[in-house]
Amino acid sequence: MPDIRRALKKFLPHLLRARDDGLNEADTVQRLVLFFHEVLGYDQLEEITREAQIRDKFVDLAIKLDGKIRLLVEAKSAATTLRDRHLEQAERYAAEGNYPWALLTNGLTWKLYHLTFDEGIEYVKVFEIELGSDEAADDSCERLALLHRSSLLKGELEEFWAHRQALDAESIGKALFTENTLRLIRRNIRRREGLLIDVEDLATAIRDMFSVETREKIGAVRIQRQRRVRKKADAAQGPPAAPSATSEPTQAGIPVSPVAPPPG
Repeated sequence: MPDIRRALKKFLPHLLRARDDGLNEADTVQRLVLFFHEVLGYDQLEEITREAQIRDKFVDLAIKLDGKIRLLVEAKSAATTLRDRHLEQAERYAAEGNYPWALLTNGLTWKLYHLTFDEGIEYVKVFEIELGSDEAADDSCERLALLHRSSLLKGELEEFWAHRQALDAESIGKALFTENTLRLIRRNIRRREGLLIDVEDLATAIRDMFSVETREKIGAVRIQRQRRVRKKADAAQGPPAAPSATSEPTQAGIPVSPVAPPPG
């Protein structure tokens, strides 16, 4: 990933001055064009398009690589406090052209969104950074560098999004609430506590550990059972015999080992 710290430090005073002077939206867009050129490495004439038309609509800026639009930019005046509702116009543009990436910025605040169009328009805020804050300077540079020309060409933004999706609460929840994972956790609890926990109770207890927001993302607990496929040889022998007194008991369809009696 490119190091943009030096270029950003050089350009940042222009953005701060734009906010302090209360520049209008048109003048802010001019500075953003220079920013994409000098800090993020795009060709000012070929790859940064102002007022790009998408059907009968126009977007403030569009970033093009190899003749294809890769990023839509909705710009607001430098002193405007950005709200998610400001993305509505870019949403419509993105839906018209099926573009998954939209950026909302006033020069100092940068909000990147990923959009999908399977059932209406849905968007997820990928990151939000505030330039000019010393506390988050390194993190801001790292996030902003994902929008650099070389990063888009190498697919680093897509990789970042895939990594984030893999660590999303919904993705982790699907991994947690599988039969194999729950059995492993239950086995470890039994070794420490000497108790055999019902798998359904364990799944509920794990879900209750999460915040309300995370539980909403995960949704209802549905344990993914492991499919048991009988081998051809077993099928040829006919149905399995009835379990004997020494057979392993089952609980909720999951094999459970009997608890050993206490010593004494």
